[in-house]
Amino acid sequence: MSTSPVHTSLTVLAPPATVFAILSDPRQHPRIDGSGTVQGTVSGPDRLVLGSEFGMSMKQGAPYKITNKVVEYDEDRLIAWRHKGLHRWRYELEPTGDGGTRVTETWDITRYPAPVRAVFRALFAKRTQTAIEATLPKLKDAAEADAGVR
Repeated sequence: MSTSPVHTSLTVLAPPATVFAILSDPRQHPRIDGSGTVQGTVSGPDRLVLGSEFGMSMKQGAPYKITNKVVEYDEDRLIAWRHKGLHRWRYELEPTGDGGTRVTETWDITRYPAPVRAVFRALFAKRTQTAIEATLPKLKDAAEADAGVR
């Protein structure tokens, strides 16, 4: 079984700053969520930076609230957060040279010991991959709309 992170990339016809503005604003996360689990923002700053904490209202079967912390941050290039677990949701942004952005979303479970990674992959990898593949087109639509592309 693979132990590599679950990830997908997509090119957005908007500059990295536009994409990053959406990702770094937790109030916009329900707008781009492809998993169907993000219900709304509970708490947090208007703009995330390294160390920021933000709460989200979630629903996966039953409703619950979760607090996330930004653990990786490079303005207009990278943002990642995690909750109490060791897994991270990471967005890497790379300018394409034509004014666009190559966005890679990753569900990174590499900080867990190998047996835990294997269990997580068995239980959640397929569903997470599907959610990422649904989130990135929503992010693309949102960023392109914000950039006035459409």
